[in-house]
Amino acid sequence: MAAPADIDVHAIRQAQELTQEAFAKRYGFSAAVVRNWEQGRRRPNQAARILLMLIQNEPEAVRRVLGRSEKPQHP
Repeated sequence: MAAPADIDVHAIRQAQELTQEAFAKRYGFSAAVVRNWEQGRRRPNQAARILLMLIQNEPEAVRRVLGRSEKPQHP
């Protein structure tokens, strides 16, 4: 399955109720890149679009993989 040619980064971020800066930090993007994607100055490459699809559909799984789960971790 190929990544879609276009992806609505703004909608994905808004669904998580995050600022551009918080979204970027949580998922390993720079805030400038997120801003450029949302303003249409740049398009995410295929790998970024796949990651964005995962964030859209399975955000908690992505956070776990990245070690950024919001749930407290017990020893």
